[in-house]
Amino acid sequence: MTVSKAQQKAVNKYMAANYDRVNVTMPKGKKDTIRAHAETQGESVNSFINRAIDETIQRDKSE
Repeated sequence: MTVSKAQQKAVNKYMAANYDRVNVTMPKGKKDTIRAHAETQGESVNSFINRAIDETIQRDKSE
């Protein structure tokens, strides 16, 4: 399905208004490890990273 320029502009505007972006740098190969693990859990890389962050924050609050 082809996305029109107007549709892409609307998506970009929505994303900018509702989400923050964070660039993460890691050693070569680690992204593949993360992707493989996320797939075994039935989630995307983005979902896995967000879950890992949320769980770590919760754990750190409990200490």
